[in-house]
Amino acid sequence: MMTSNASPPNKNQSQQSPTNYSEKLAALRAQFGGLEIDGFILPHQDEYLSEYLPPCAERLAWLTGFTGSAGYAVILRDQAVAMTNGLYEIQIKSEVDLNLFQVDDYTKTPVGVWISQNAEGGNVIGYDPNHLTRAQINQIEESLTAKNITLKPLTLNPIDKIWHDRPAPPLGPVELFPDAVAGHTTHEKIAMVKSVMAENAAQSLVITNPASICWLLNVRGRDVAYNPLVLSQLILSLDGLPDWYVDPRKIPQDVRAFFNSQINFHTIENFEKDLHRLKGPVMIDSQQSPAIVEMILNEHKIPLIDHKDPCLPLKAIKTKSEQTSIKQAHVRDGVAMVKFLYWLDCQDFAKTHHSEMSLADKLEEFRKNHVSYREPSFETISGWADHGAIIHYRTQPHTDRRITGNDLYLLDSGGQYEYGTTDITRTIVIGDIDDERRKYFTAVLQGHIAVAASVFDSATTGADMDAKARAPLKRLGADYPHGTGHGVGCYLGVHEEATAISPRSTDKYFAPGMLLSNEPGYYREDHFGIRHESLMFCQENEQGQLYWNTITLVPFDLRGIDWEIMSAEDTAWLSHYHAHIFEMISPFLDSQELDWLRQACFSGLPEGLK
Repeated sequence: MMTSNASPPNKNQSQQSPTNYSEKLAALRAQFGGLEIDGFILPHQDEYLSEYLPPCAERLAWLTGFTGSAGYAVILRDQAVAMTNGLYEIQIKSEVDLNLFQVDDYTKTPVGVWISQNAEGGNVIGYDPNHLTRAQINQIEESLTAKNITLKPLTLNPIDKIWHDRPAPPLGPVELFPDAVAGHTTHEKIAMVKSVMAENAAQSLVITNPASICWLLNVRGRDVAYNPLVLSQLILSLDGLPDWYVDPRKIPQDVRAFFNSQINFHTIENFEKDLHRLKGPVMIDSQQSPAIVEMILNEHKIPLIDHKDPCLPLKAIKTKSEQTSIKQAHVRDGVAMVKFLYWLDCQDFAKTHHSEMSLADKLEEFRKNHVSYREPSFETISGWADHGAIIHYRTQPHTDRRITGNDLYLLDSGGQYEYGTTDITRTIVIGDIDDERRKYFTAVLQGHIAVAASVFDSATTGADMDAKARAPLKRLGADYPHGTGHGVGCYLGVHEEATAISPRSTDKYFAPGMLLSNEPGYYREDHFGIRHESLMFCQENEQGQLYWNTITLVPFDLRGIDWEIMSAEDTAWLSHYHAHIFEMISPFLDSQELDWLRQACFSGLPEGLK
């Protein structure tokens, strides 16, 4: 159940885990008879349904070799598939043993469809109810009824039975997030959430999303790489204090003292049994909660209210103090990026041996120069030439490539600063590029500007905004296989789920204070990749209209632009943006860096706009 997967690894360390993927598949299949199943569904998720997982929860990578942050495997008795989406389409083929696994795109062939096409009628397919939502299970089941294939929840994940050297769960210490930066105290946030509960006649609320818990309690942690999260669960009663289920070893004495008489602390092992005793109706978010929560409540006939996690929309709208802090982080990040780009431009790649990995390491050096820098907000994507076409390319020693010759270098990176999160992509011209690359570089930039320069009303959806970003590429018969923008946290996850800019976001809207990315791209497999990404705040003007305020402070590479296809409006926006960057970043540069920034911001712009 819920707590079984949060427990320490198998104590019998003398047993050896299977060492190769063929052995791992065989060991997994050997359990099917005893479990009375004919297959098993393994998602890239844990009991917190997080995007980024601690090492102890990387079951999909352990079984298949696929290290992306979105995916599934389905293992039947005689075949298996590893699935991801368009972000990792190229990567999965290079990481998975294609003799053992088929590969597929679950957005095109959903998990349930693949099972119905490949499993035999009457088969029973197992799954861990801690790692899938009820909505995900329902979607899979819809495709299975015609062949009388059934899903079976398992009480113990069969991967854990064979992964004997599985790492221990993380114990990152919890720290307080200042009320002055958050803009609301924990008490005030709890009151806001309880108001939503009262409006919906809920007596209790179950939250299993660590980002929501960190936001609600004004805490941050170190349990997951790149994300300052505390892996934990929380129950909030309408007439009581929050019950926080967290490993006590994570709680320093000062944090425990701060929350004295404000929070009831419990061990994680008590979460499941306390669900039994909840006063209903209980509010849960079926899109955010593992199915086991709903199963336990239904078993005890406790009435449920399926409602979006009330923390999500509240967290999405940054307070004035959060906005100020995030903007300050972007100044620091802009300085680091500009210093790096100046350094990069000074390199003679014909004589040096710089590589994708060394450039990523060098950028990290520049970020670390500021005292407020904590860690990257995700693993840096450093893609030279055709590696730039791998959307979430992960540079590793065996793929690391030397930078030499003429091509495009795609650098997607971000930082977690003391009270702000950044995410930026710039596509950099090294040497010279051909007209084809310049054409697509410009079209992607035009799509970026179309979003950034938008003035719109509250009825505009994420799909409407997404169409603007794609229009220049579609005029060339091209597109890109990912959304245009995602929400971003305030020293939290670099991906937040309350709103988005994508073709599927027909019910996603914008409000002042929301922080989103703007990142159209173009990817030609085996050739090159282009992405232009900045973060932007949604703001409201005096007429009540909404607009975007781009807060990333790094110039675009003007050497990549075909000025003949840039409109006057596009060029004017770019000139204004670069002038703003120069004003904000120049005070932090030495004379040589300042000269470089002046050239980077204005050299090549049409006369009259410099």
